[in-house]
Amino acid sequence: MLESNIKTVRNDMKALVEDAKELFREATSTSGIKAEELRAKGMDLLDNAMAKAQDLQAVAFEAGKDLADSADNYVQENPWKAIAVSAGVGLLIGLLIARK
Repeated sequence: MLESNIKTVRNDMKALVEDAKELFREATSTSGIKAEELRAKGMDLLDNAMAKAQDLQAVAFEAGKDLADSADNYVQENPWKAIAVSAGVGLLIGLLIARK
């Protein structure tokens, strides 16, 4: 669910930025009222892109908090398992570093 939301927002962001780039390119070749309209529309697109990026950041932050909470609960409920897993990971990393 979270990954599909992230992909959707990422695709929307890319589309919005590309549309804004195209509008700004078009605005540079025109002048007068038409150029101002294109620039305003481009700025609106960029504002929408920033809003979507902030929404994505909020979703990622909440997902990170949930993950940290579940990890904390697991460690609280299974302290010896957590210590054993941490020691095993530390041992593997130590062996990998020592080989180099």
